[in-house]
Amino acid sequence: MQNYKHSVSLDMDKCKGCTTCLKRCPTEAIRIRDGHAIINPVRCIDCGECIRVCPYKAKKAVHDSLADMKDFKITVALPAPSLYGQFDNMTSIDYIIDGLYKLGFDYVFEVACAAEMVSQYTRMYLNRPDVKKPVISSACPAITRIINMNYPFLSEQIMPILPPIDVAAKLARDRAVADHPELDSSEIGVFFISPCPAKASYVKNGFAGDKNNVDRVVSIRDVYFKLIDVMKHEEYPEKGADSGMVGIGWAATGGESSAVFNDRYLAADGIENCIRVLEQIDNEDFTDLDFIELNACSGGCVGGTMTVANAYIAQARLQSLKRYLPVSPNRPKDKEIPAEYFTDFDVEYDAGLSLSSDRNEAMRMMADIQSITASLPGLDCGSCGAPTCMAFAEDIVKNETNANECTIIMRELFHECLDQRKAKELTDKIGQNIRKNGEDGEKIN
Repeated sequence: MQNYKHSVSLDMDKCKGCTTCLKRCPTEAIRIRDGHAIINPVRCIDCGECIRVCPYKAKKAVHDSLADMKDFKITVALPAPSLYGQFDNMTSIDYIIDGLYKLGFDYVFEVACAAEMVSQYTRMYLNRPDVKKPVISSACPAITRIINMNYPFLSEQIMPILPPIDVAAKLARDRAVADHPELDSSEIGVFFISPCPAKASYVKNGFAGDKNNVDRVVSIRDVYFKLIDVMKHEEYPEKGADSGMVGIGWAATGGESSAVFNDRYLAADGIENCIRVLEQIDNEDFTDLDFIELNACSGGCVGGTMTVANAYIAQARLQSLKRYLPVSPNRPKDKEIPAEYFTDFDVEYDAGLSLSSDRNEAMRMMADIQSITASLPGLDCGSCGAPTCMAFAEDIVKNETNANECTIIMRELFHECLDQRKAKELTDKIGQNIRKNGEDGEKIN
């Protein structure tokens, strides 16, 4: 997808070219050129790992602002469940919901409520006899994008039901339109409060197609500091939460899986761990699983780079908040999954990932890459500006760099030249001595 709109950006003025992000990028989307990082937009999945590890804060998430609320006559807030784990000494989610109304939102529809509905639909979907298993959750956009890029044969196993963000947005907009028939739908702004840039990119690129009802994506970090100013714990909240334990549990790893009520599942977090799981699924190592939940961020959505609190502290806070909540008050009454909640995750192959559109040329280039890789040191040190020796070889074959960038090879060449120079100097010195000795002998005679 050449026109993919990304939510991770680079500030070149802050970048020092230190290679930290280079080594941690899970898709090898980053290179160091001319002393600073560059991000290949074709390979980037907006997982935010580079934002997390950059010591100079040169990477940042791009999102909308709460100031955009003025562009709409009616505004709706869609708080992600991970928002609830950001606050210390929080005794009830009701304070957060009430705080969003105090920020000026006309409606608040919790994504956790939609998550409880999607959990029910997931259970219904898994009971179908024609479903290919294991089914892979579609809740994390970074995971679905890396599957489409690197594991296209697994795309048919992605859950084809809309993620909670889309279900929540549709239900929230329908409610607002019903309450305000005098307004056009475009005058109603739906704001998703997101924990990560991957979800912001998901909305920007309209993966839900005409089912996309989100107008703006703001960060949990921005909303957090606004809420701190308006929440008053000494006052009883006028507005309350509608979600239960199941929906809020989606914020952390394992929450979605446990809501399926099926023991044949696997839940993993951290992009590197998720890639290892995808490799094993692709190799058909898992034959006894029904459902797989993968979260690119460590700890789940509470570990997103647009959050505030430590992921594991946020998990503990959520456990405390869930203690006195009902299990799942938002179960749908439908006996079948509504057709409008299905989506299509067909692979859209991006030619930018291929070596060449010509098959024979691509095979020749691959042979060259393997040959060059074999001649390289194999240290994967990153000093050449590529994350691995194989990636460096690919860059050479694609004429994006040259072999002189390998510091190991250049050091060996330097020492070789130095040895040759010393040998020449020694040879010249011996020659001079021979000539001198010959001249001295002639003088004696």
